[in-house]
Amino acid sequence: MKDSYLNFVNSPFGARLARSIGLPKPEVLRRYRADRPEFEGLVAIGAGRAPHLLDALAGVIARSGFTSVAHESALGWIPLAARHGLMTGRFEPADSGSQGRLVALLFDASGIEDSGELDSLFAFFHDTLRSLGKCGRIVVLGRPPQACATPRQWTAQRALEGLTRSLGKEARRGITANLMYVAQGAEDEAEATLRFFLSPRSAYVSGQVVQIAGVTASPQTTATESTTATAIDWAQPLAGKRAVVTGAARGIGAAIAAALAAEGAHVIGVDIPSASDALEATMRPLSGSALAFDIAAPETPAQIAAALDELGVDIVVHNAGITKDKTIARMTEAAWHSVIDINLAAQERLDDALLAAGTLRDGGRIVCVSSISGIAGNMGQTNYATSKAGVIGRVQSMAAPLGERRITINAVAPGFIETQMTAKIPLAIREAGRRMNSLSQGGQPVDVAQTIAWLAHPGCAGVTGQVVRVCGQSLIGA
Repeated sequence: MKDSYLNFVNSPFGARLARSIGLPKPEVLRRYRADRPEFEGLVAIGAGRAPHLLDALAGVIARSGFTSVAHESALGWIPLAARHGLMTGRFEPADSGSQGRLVALLFDASGIEDSGELDSLFAFFHDTLRSLGKCGRIVVLGRPPQACATPRQWTAQRALEGLTRSLGKEARRGITANLMYVAQGAEDEAEATLRFFLSPRSAYVSGQVVQIAGVTASPQTTATESTTATAIDWAQPLAGKRAVVTGAARGIGAAIAAALAAEGAHVIGVDIPSASDALEATMRPLSGSALAFDIAAPETPAQIAAALDELGVDIVVHNAGITKDKTIARMTEAAWHSVIDINLAAQERLDDALLAAGTLRDGGRIVCVSSISGIAGNMGQTNYATSKAGVIGRVQSMAAPLGERRITINAVAPGFIETQMTAKIPLAIREAGRRMNSLSQGGQPVDVAQTIAWLAHPGCAGVTGQVVRVCGQSLIGA
């Protein structure tokens, strides 16, 4: 579905009219394209007191192909950059007038231990923000507050969330801002997430906080399971992996299947028998497989596990879902039950079957599709919001027990995404859904798909129990 207003105000005539009468002008977002470089341009680096992550940052920036400049707050950057063979220079405050010179701002706040040390954040972003170009990226890195040694350190690190979310709302022009809390010892696990946040793949992900934990390799871990930066094929990170995607016939599910296949996975799409023709049409160009099953049927989990045979799977994406909207006083019991069953209970039954049979291999990934309705609630969607909040509960409760098998479980929570379903929403409500976020537009199915592909990445072994909103930093529930 097209956003006519977005297209109009970004046309030559529409842009002039928007400027003359003060209409808001959402930016056309720069999304990932295989025929364009994913990483290029100049990144500014800043740091607080005694930063711990600069060395890891230098390695990622060098491997990605960026060049860099060091703000005065990051005095240790230049020798580290030189050691990694990274071209670098110094950022001068006078540069702040050259808007568009920078493609990203990175700040290492991991060493900040007291609220008085937060001043370095002001100095960096005050000097650099106006030099950040359209669709630029802001990434702040800190330490998980709950792991801090003192209350003052916890306080200062927790303050980073307010800063990052505010930057996402202030920057505009398609710029995103996100926060990574990297646990001590997890520095080598941060690269896949940092790449995602710096990439056009994260175009509709802003104002998010992701925690990255350390990963202890089991004695059975093989060389092929290594997630070190040198072992990962960043162009085809899912090569050799098998992925199951439910609700894959069309819409967001089809986009997820395409994104995983583009990164090398063999995709097995699952959808209801009545959608088998559409499912086959989606899977055929991806060289994927199609399984026509009704996931609500009690016998389906065992049938899917059997159909996946001894090859097993590495990635399970729970995308299938339905809506049956009514206020709870007008809702039928059948409408309540079917939404809870398909959106939530079916996920539980399928995972139970795949885990019990050993079909989902150790070291695998489970990604569930929730919704911002499950975070903020929504009028007329008590059944849907309940099911999607339950999905978040699954992710949070299952992270620890699944960690014993090195399986991660995470959720994405989409906001307003341009689909056939949202096209049916009345115009006024649809426009409100599009504009009530920091990017002032709806997302695309590919935005959800790329976020899921990141969470399925072999380099995300330290990301589990997380809920990431794909909502353009929605003003509701964000």
